[in-house]
Amino acid sequence: MQQQYEFKDIEKKWQDKWAAEDVFKVTEDESKEKYYLLEMFPYPSGKLHMGHVRNYSIGDVAARFKTMQGYNVLHPIGFDSFGLPAENAAIKHGIHPAKWTVENIAEMEDQLKELGFSYDWNREVATCLPEYYKWMQWLFIQFYNKGLAYKKQNPVNWCPSCQTVLANEQVVDGLCERCKTPVGKKELSQWYLKITDYADRLLADLDKLEGWPSKVKTMQKNWIGKSTGAEITFKVENMDLEMTVFTTRADTIFGTTFMVLAPEHPYAKTLVQGGGNEEAVAQFMDKIQHMSDIDRASTTLEKEGVFTGRYAVNQLTNKKIPIYLANYVLMDYGTGVVMGVPAHDERDFDFAKKYDLDIIPVVEPPVDSNIDLNNLEAAFVAEGKLINSGEFNGMDNLPAIEKIIGMMEEKRIGKAATNFRLRDWLISRQRYWGCPIPMVYCEHCGWVPEKEENLPVMLPTDVEFTGKGESPLTTSKTFAEATCPICGAKATREMDTMDTFMDSSWYFLRYCDAKNDQAPWDKKKAGYWMAVDQYIGGVEHAILHLLYARFFTKVLYDLDLCSVDEPFTNLLTQGMVLKDGTKMSKSVGNVVSPEEIISKYGADTARLFIMFAAPPEKELEWSDTGVEGSYRFINRVYRLVYELAEMTQGVPAVYKLEGKDDKQMAYKLNTVIKRVTDDISIRFNFNTAISAIMELVNEMYRYKELDDVNLGLLKDATEKLVLMLAPFIPHACEEMWEHLGHEDLVYRAQWPTYDESAMVQDTVEIVVQLNGKVKERVDAPTGLDKDAFAEAVMKEDKVKALLEGKQIIKVIAVPGKLLNVVVK
Repeated sequence: MQQQYEFKDIEKKWQDKWAAEDVFKVTEDESKEKYYLLEMFPYPSGKLHMGHVRNYSIGDVAARFKTMQGYNVLHPIGFDSFGLPAENAAIKHGIHPAKWTVENIAEMEDQLKELGFSYDWNREVATCLPEYYKWMQWLFIQFYNKGLAYKKQNPVNWCPSCQTVLANEQVVDGLCERCKTPVGKKELSQWYLKITDYADRLLADLDKLEGWPSKVKTMQKNWIGKSTGAEITFKVENMDLEMTVFTTRADTIFGTTFMVLAPEHPYAKTLVQGGGNEEAVAQFMDKIQHMSDIDRASTTLEKEGVFTGRYAVNQLTNKKIPIYLANYVLMDYGTGVVMGVPAHDERDFDFAKKYDLDIIPVVEPPVDSNIDLNNLEAAFVAEGKLINSGEFNGMDNLPAIEKIIGMMEEKRIGKAATNFRLRDWLISRQRYWGCPIPMVYCEHCGWVPEKEENLPVMLPTDVEFTGKGESPLTTSKTFAEATCPICGAKATREMDTMDTFMDSSWYFLRYCDAKNDQAPWDKKKAGYWMAVDQYIGGVEHAILHLLYARFFTKVLYDLDLCSVDEPFTNLLTQGMVLKDGTKMSKSVGNVVSPEEIISKYGADTARLFIMFAAPPEKELEWSDTGVEGSYRFINRVYRLVYELAEMTQGVPAVYKLEGKDDKQMAYKLNTVIKRVTDDISIRFNFNTAISAIMELVNEMYRYKELDDVNLGLLKDATEKLVLMLAPFIPHACEEMWEHLGHEDLVYRAQWPTYDESAMVQDTVEIVVQLNGKVKERVDAPTGLDKDAFAEAVMKEDKVKALLEGKQIIKVIAVPGKLLNVVVK
């Protein structure tokens, strides 16, 4: 160990040793308790940013800590390497997505190793490699065979200029975000997974996830969106057609004065035919084509519609009510049909006012509300007695819901029902750089899965990247041709690829057996490691990724491929890294490069600052002075250990506490060990753990300068200091551990334990106040009641001198902390 902290030499030395000895490799060991620690794997953009560093540093501290506690720790890494950026790079720079991705992975591997993360690189996966996506395709086929994958026509946002499908977020004011061309709708036949079959379980099992943040569970609960109510049937006048609506408020059925359909509803075109309003409807539907679902769902959207020329019959009142198409009704919720109850729904009220439709209140307003039922100025949601509701008049409206549904069930015009906001998962993407969907179309057999022995269906290389068209796969001269697995006739391959969320919905299982070429994983190995004990990632993935991963795990559990039905026992969502109050972004120009920090201060400094600056779940404000402070602290510790190693050379860490200073040093050492242990293992409060270690360093600096130093105690404190810092600054600690005379790695050393008897103090320093102002500090015995504590402190010579000549009015004692004497 050099006397100076030469971080570049030290970090390279230990990284090389870890790699040469394959230190972080792990295998199943039934004799040890396992701990599966996982951070969300990165997209290989080519450069780590500080958000990555924070995420992976949090995980690495926990993984190293658990290893030192004796757990068999699985801590893998890989790359979520399919996706649009690689395809865009191919279009822009003429480089193949595979080449771009592999080069970026190599660069990010080097950066991750530079930071000293304890990954088992033997388990590395990349979702874009055939050895991974072969099993993605195999899993898709299992879903298909179980009846969970299907294909259907659905309208999508379509840019005629870019000739591509757009997500709702890419449609701004009806225009393509990229080229500003008006966006239309296009019917595409696409693949879906029936996640709705698992909606109830996904919702109910949130209660099992006690180690998840409540805000994340609430977000998932809202996304699943379970509603209980009724499905009610309305007949269309003069047509052999019925429309079904879902409502949570069956008590308002008597107030229904119109019906509104989503313009995309399959009945829309049928209703319009012969209704006498075809031209107006066609113009309205063309207008809706250029709106995104996000705009249509906005609460500020002006409600617009068009009369279809048709009427429905409210079968409880036998009144006919007009049927409209409306911009605020979407196919994505309920049945795509809404019964308009304008007296008690704000959107329906606005619509009824605009088109001069009847407004019939069916619930009495509160007595003190000053609402005029004959001249409503706004919709009101009320609980009270039913009015204008036939035989149900006078009943409390909420208890009446069950009775009204019961009557509808008797009349066979409605039934109790449950609805979910959650829709089936659209997994088709009109992209090249994704996992090919292993399905072929045969004119004789229809859509059938590829034979499993023919997997993987490989991505072709003879494609053109133009940025236009449904998918670059269609430009391949070889990919489309296939043979029907059932009848052997000529067939055509599916031209879409899978949503990249598919790849990340099971990668944690592949890590359990990453090199298996006979199965996606060995069930026994997965049974040993699963579930993931601690999962770490950004809150932006709180809904889709985590929900899809939970869905996959439940399906795999039902298929007897997995022994758990929830993938992640504990979840930590870390906060963003900010600079100057805003998220680091290239466009803002406030990005701090990890490479720059590592080059100037070392990886350990970057890690320490990231852990010390804020609790993991909170936002972290970048601070250059904070980084420099972390660097100075490491140097301070390094110099201290170097000095104490020389002082205590050959001295065993065995000692007897002799005096007050020994007891104070031992007290500080053991209380810090307990605090650090609890902060890491229970709370993940790394910042307070580091703060406690800093207090210990200060105490050690004080103690070593005393005339009578207990070298055994000092040796013990030095070794335990290095052990506690090892998860945070592993390179420096390996160097210091070696200098302390240890042959094995600090990574393999045992986490320090604390002596509870040393945490009991005979005396404690307390504050003495006169009239509320601090005047002295004295040592006082511990364990006394108020009177005994006050008496003991008042006997101290310093306190006697303070009180001399003064009249004592009142004594306020807080044992172990302060004595305040009120005097005249």
